[in-house]
Amino acid sequence: MNYTIRKATGNDVDAIFRLIQELAIFEKEEDAVLITPNDLLKDGFGTSPKFHCFVAETTENTESSSIKQILGIALVYMRYSTWKGEVLHLEDLIVSEKARGEGIGGALLTEVIKFGNNLGVKRIGWEVLDWNTPAIEFYEHIGADVKRDWHVVQLDERGIEQYLTSKKL
Repeated sequence: MNYTIRKATGNDVDAIFRLIQELAIFEKEEDAVLITPNDLLKDGFGTSPKFHCFVAETTENTESSSIKQILGIALVYMRYSTWKGEVLHLEDLIVSEKARGEGIGGALLTEVIKFGNNLGVKRIGWEVLDWNTPAIEFYEHIGADVKRDWHVVQLDERGIEQYLTSKKL
């Protein structure tokens, strides 16, 4: 399969959103996606982007036209580590199920690593579900340190509100 990796544009938000929904279904969290394509457009492609996104795009040629299709994305943003300084966070690396095994995930990750290196970050970090064995094996194969002794901690909107209410703030 031929594909190219490029920086996403505002015209890509519908395809990006479709892949986010596909990931949510894969992770059995289809009801957890609260953002909209408009949120992606505003937050990633406005005057002060909150994230950067790379897409893997393929072109299918038919007799009458060429059809471009986005088969994968990598969405990143900057964080700050008190130990390391600026770090790049890979929020999601998504490859459509129909395109897995074609090297797209590796190509997107390479683009993220090149991007982080050009920024001069001290670390690139991301999470992986403990049951996603193929991804864990891939990350370890490329030399990533999968921290099995760390737990992801999150406080959602409801938790934030409950906490503040309990503190009477």
